[in-house]
Amino acid sequence: MDKKIKRIGFIGLGIMGHHMAGHLLEAGYPLMVYDLLPASLDGIVSLGAGRGTSPTNVARYCDLVISMVPDSPDVEELALGPGGLVESARPGLIYIDMSSISPRVARQVAEK
Repeated sequence: MDKKIKRIGFIGLGIMGHHMAGHLLEAGYPLMVYDLLPASLDGIVSLGAGRGTSPTNVARYCDLVISMVPDSPDVEELALGPGGLVESARPGLIYIDMSSISPRVARQVAEK
């Protein structure tokens, strides 16, 4: 991993996101997680991840943020909505979305 990346954020701990975040922890990466459903955080936090309190919190403390949320509107809200990742990101933040979304939304987020 790039030495500039000190902490990875993972937003969206559904069926796929939970496993992906778990693999990052198993590989030894420092991780902060967030999900709209607080109970979804418990398992990953018990394995050593930090508990994020909001997407803004994750963006402020992480150098790389990965999201895995259900659909295009969810990505738009997470990335571009009020208090979203674009608004709260520090310079140099790397954002990777792993959701199944429309190419239009992916381009829109990339432009911002």
